Amino acid sequence: MPLKSVRVLDLSRLLPGPYCTMLLADFGAEVIKVEEPSKGDYARAYEPKLDDDSAMFHSLNRNKKSVCLDLKSPEGKHEFLKMAEEADVVVESFRPGVMERLGLGYETLKSVNPRLIYCAVTGYGQTGPYADKPGHDINYLSFAGLLNLMGEKDGKPVVPAAQIADIGGGALPAAVGILLALLEREKSGKGQFVDVSMMDGVISWLQTLLPDYLSANTVPKRGEEMLNGGRACYAVYETKDERFIAVGALEPKFWKNFCEVIGRRDFIPLLEAPLHEQYRLKYEIQVIMSEKTLAEWLELFSDVEACVSPVLTFEEMIEHPQVAAREMIRTVNHAVLGSVKQIGIPIKLSETPGEIYSQAPKLGEHTHELKAGNRT
Repeated sequence: MPLKSVRVLDLSRLLPGPYCTMLLADFGAEVIKVEEPSKGDYARAYEPKLDDDSAMFHSLNRNKKSVCLDLKSPEGKHEFLKMAEEADVVVESFRPGVMERLGLGYETLKSVNPRLIYCAVTGYGQTGPYADKPGHDINYLSFAGLLNLMGEKDGKPVVPAAQIADIGGGALPAAVGILLALLEREKSGKGQFVDVSMMDGVISWLQTLLPDYLSANTVPKRGEEMLNGGRACYAVYETKDERFIAVGALEPKFWKNFCEVIGRRDFIPLLEAPLHEQYRLKYEIQVIMSEKTLAEWLELFSDVEACVSPVLTFEEMIEHPQVAAREMIRTVNHAVLGSVKQIGIPIKLSETPGEIYSQAPKLGEHTHELKAGNRT
């Protein structure tokens, strides 16, 4: 596995940091969760639980090990420093300054291991007037200007069901940053500090909206842009049986096919009609879509390239043949729970694929094994 020789000390909790280190662990990195005694990662306590730990914890922390250390005690600090001497990467998600106050900041760890890569995943980054402020996914989306553009034109902003800032703005850039630093270390022999801000990450996602504003002062509006509900060709419609169908017929060839299937060839020239005309189109298409069930529409579109898809439930998604073919829902064996379904690995490498090779650790399960005096 490509990261087999990489040792990661993971001090992060909940979602962003653990998702980042899960990706590394899936490809062979030895990820050691350094957890507070008695409580550990807060995600352990979430509901629903599979055993003593939550289903979410089991998913995010597969392939990892757990060590309990009290980093506020002299003994815990000493043990962590000894572990850092032999580590390649440290990942933490505390607010800036917390690790320094513990006496375990980057400069201290760098002094005992100059090759160490230290990644801090925070809401606002290590610098700037908001660096010390608390926040959650919704706050980073709101500061980045993305939340303002999510939802219907005349409604309030809609909170996304998945954590865009935590994963897309934080965990994924952190994983990329760590891999870049590991690659650069092969040349220089030196580690470095990887500063990841979830708000920065969200701003970097605004590639279809922000460049127009920066270059021409074009102000995007909720529900009026091409990709956020402003066009009839890129929208969600309700069917006769109160299900929903997603239409992404952005290109003229797909729009033409879509219009032909719904029996409205007169709509074909209106792909890029003005906004008021788009509203009329959406209303008329909704009336048409209400005449048939989701299954009936899917049958009509089954052999037509129009970028039309059902809005699936989780129950339907996990049974979908494309999901099965890509192994995005995996059944793994757990020593106590037996067969457990988990989310699969999204990165497919042809020669060194990722694996789910061990279950999430119990709190402190590997403490004795991995303490400095016990390691071989």
